[in-house]
Amino acid sequence: MMASRVPLLLLPGLVCDAELFAAQASGLADVADVRVADLTAHDTMAALADDALRRAPWPRFALGGLSMGGYVAYEILRRAPGRVAALALIDTSARPDSAEASDNRRRLMALALRDFSAVAETLLPKLLHPAHAADPRLAGIVRDMAARVGAEAFARQELAIIGRADSRPDLGRIACPAVVIAGRDDALIPPEVHEEQAAGIRGADLVFVDRCGHLATIEQPEGVNAALRRWLARVPG
Repeated sequence: MMASRVPLLLLPGLVCDAELFAAQASGLADVADVRVADLTAHDTMAALADDALRRAPWPRFALGGLSMGGYVAYEILRRAPGRVAALALIDTSARPDSAEASDNRRRLMALALRDFSAVAETLLPKLLHPAHAADPRLAGIVRDMAARVGAEAFARQELAIIGRADSRPDLGRIACPAVVIAGRDDALIPPEVHEEQAAGIRGADLVFVDRCGHLATIEQPEGVNAALRRWLARVPG
């Protein structure tokens, strides 16, 4: 059984690291060989994508990204579509950054220089469902990930996000098995943005996870894992 596991590269979101996918690495271990990319070293989507591709240990793999990780996934698809056997987009968007969003990011970057711990506190109610933001364990996971990422890497990530491309024109060219997964209560990305991606990718599944905000993989891991397991079963070979 272990030899038949699907190679799966997961791409974390802003101020997140491999802990974002801990429940997926353990819960899907029977069907997937999970690796999590480090998205902290560069300040452009191109460089992040190139680094992830260079470090991926397989010639071809299933690819999943949450939020910023989804933006990197789109860039990987543009650069090396032949290496991507399947695509999972989790709480992410194909749209470019809006002027308002970019301004907000720059304000957070300025705050990070003065008090980086305040950045995590500012982001928490946007990242988690209200019930989960009040859960010390889940809020602690977010704070701990942010502390490990740090202010300098956070600034690089925000610059990469601000400069990301509009991926909507690429949706129709995606030919691999795809799933779009979203927290139904995602405060950062509204339902129509998730629906737009699923409608644009031929044959894509759309899964909304109830009682869930922006960080679906840690808020509702069982629901996310069930959707990912169905998706992995569609991967060729």
